[in-house]
Amino acid sequence: MTGATTGTVVVAKRVDDGEPDTDEITELVRAAGYEVAGEVTQSRTADPALQLGEGKVAELATRVADTGADTVVFDNRLGPYQRFNLGGHLPDGTEVMDRFTLILEIFGQRAQTRKAQLQVELAELRYELPRAEAKASLAKRDERPGFMGLGEYDESREQDIKAQISRIRDELENIETTERHRREQRRESGFDLVALAGYTSAGKSTLMRALADDLDLDENEERHPDLETTAESRDELFTTLGTTTRRMDIDERDVLLTDTVGFISDLPHWLVESFKSTLDSVYQADLVLLVVDASEPVEEIREKLATSHDTLYERNEAPILTVFNKVDRVPDDELAEKREALSALAPNPIAVSALTEVGLDELRERVDYALPRRERERLVLPMTEETMSVVSWVHDNASVEEVTYGDEEVVVEFEARPKVIEQSRAKASELASA
Repeated sequence: MTGATTGTVVVAKRVDDGEPDTDEITELVRAAGYEVAGEVTQSRTADPALQLGEGKVAELATRVADTGADTVVFDNRLGPYQRFNLGGHLPDGTEVMDRFTLILEIFGQRAQTRKAQLQVELAELRYELPRAEAKASLAKRDERPGFMGLGEYDESREQDIKAQISRIRDELENIETTERHRREQRRESGFDLVALAGYTSAGKSTLMRALADDLDLDENEERHPDLETTAESRDELFTTLGTTTRRMDIDERDVLLTDTVGFISDLPHWLVESFKSTLDSVYQADLVLLVVDASEPVEEIREKLATSHDTLYERNEAPILTVFNKVDRVPDDELAEKREALSALAPNPIAVSALTEVGLDELRERVDYALPRRERERLVLPMTEETMSVVSWVHDNASVEEVTYGDEEVVVEFEARPKVIEQSRAKASELASA
């Protein structure tokens, strides 16, 4: 599912009641590189065999034939048998996809790191497994050859999928162990860890670029080789698939800011499971910035905030600061109404525009206040051959206020995280006992 995509698509969507909204699925289709040739929608309960009603499927088939489209994308979850049945009603060669197959295709195109590629492969296999089981069931019943939208049947495929899933899980666990160790090293070195979370297209990557301190990246290249010098900012879904980490510009603090894959509504369990390790950087952070698009309708923001909190509260222990982004698109009176309406889910949010850099100084102040408090320390070091290396270490890992050099001792006054103070005392003890 990797590589550039070209082709034309007819979008299909069914809702139980009301007017079907195809904006998001259309945006997803275009993000995958397809051209949208038309759409067919319906408001009714789901047809167990076809998702749409039989008459509407006939309309869909006509639309595909008239437009010359080669793919139909449903903004609904299709079961294996529904895909099989739809394949029998559409023009020969028409590929049938649902929103989750499409999301996987986009993920495959955007996966750059080994971890992201493994997560995409894992999600694809988890998606394929029930379909392989369905093909096995159809084969036993000697149903129609070709399996329409399901693909050809391979008797050993089911076991192969399970073996590959096990292998990928093991490799991902090794990667995650390395990442956890790196985070702990950073924390011990005095870095505060801040994570960006929120729905895709909320403007997280743009906010990251606005907050990051480009000038300090080079000096940390050896200590943190995985720091990214760029974070893409494009008005597309899933621009950020893996995690991107950069230094954040806050006076008197060493802060690392991590951007993660955006949440998206109505994701199935197998897809969330495949990418949950991407959220480890959120779960292990000292502070989470939950970014929302303030220009969206208030009910849509409410739903996204509720889902985000459900996802974060499952494992997250860090405080959450809600950031209303894109306020340059929202009149002041409308923003005030949204603040009031959403106060239960977003108490005391900070309003910013990452694009125009409005409110960023206040956001930095709020981040500084919300991060773990630093403690003051006055360290007295005996003058030995190793003393200057300890003083240098304190400079690297703390905010040094004053260093006083005497004939027999050096006094260092600084502020730092409790862990750094603990380590500095241990180093001082080692000098004294040497």
